[in-house]
Amino acid sequence: MTGNRTTLDTAGRARALRNLHRPGQPLLLANVWDAGSATLVEEAGLPAVGTSSAAVAEALGYADREQAPVDRMLDVAERIAATVSIPVTVDVESGYGLEPDELVRRLLAAGVAGCNLEDTDHRAGTLVDESIQAERLGALRASADRAGVPLVINARVDVFLAAYAKAQDGRVNEDDLVEPALKRARAYLGAGADCVYPILAHTEDALRRFIDGVSGRPVNVLCLPGGLDPARAGDLGAARVSLGPGLWRAAQGWLRERLAVLAEGRSPY
Repeated sequence: MTGNRTTLDTAGRARALRNLHRPGQPLLLANVWDAGSATLVEEAGLPAVGTSSAAVAEALGYADREQAPVDRMLDVAERIAATVSIPVTVDVESGYGLEPDELVRRLLAAGVAGCNLEDTDHRAGTLVDESIQAERLGALRASADRAGVPLVINARVDVFLAAYAKAQDGRVNEDDLVEPALKRARAYLGAGADCVYPILAHTEDALRRFIDGVSGRPVNVLCLPGGLDPARAGDLGAARVSLGPGLWRAAQGWLRERLAVLAEGRSPY
């Protein structure tokens, strides 16, 4: 038990979070960076809250991609879970080098109901072999099951992300990436993941094919500025819609504008 949280509480939150993943009626997941922003999500009436690794890391003064110390990242997660009454799912990037049992132990100690785990090796700058990632996801599931908590595992599939990172002109033919992404997604679901997340896939055709290709299993869609809105993602069959660091970026933009006004000697209010 950590603070007022018990394993039973965490198991109940995890079950509630899992039940919110309904294809075609997606969970709208606002990604936050601290307890204050999480409280606003709960006040808005949203049923769950997620963290953004980029937002949390940058708010702490670090870069994304596992540059922030794991202890500090999990401290934020624990504080959020202790502050709100809705389920919390945490972006743990690639797992910060922790073994599955240790990662699950620390997540449950923080009182969180779910996690994102991505298949990018940030140290090598490459995608993890899908069989190795599936094995890791299976170990996470087994560890959570032993603890009696149905931790909601959202397996990020970084095939589209990797392609966009390599594209010189920012253009990628997403249709060519659907089958490689589906191969990973099916392996991850077979290993025990609850949901798969083809991050940066955003063309309707690619998303429709990907969602159809996992045969009704939950898919997380990222809503980007100027891209699909949550309602359209639901029309395509998404079970979860998240914003990544989008709210953090928008908040930064607003604050930057206000500070520019203050620097001119005018009131920012």
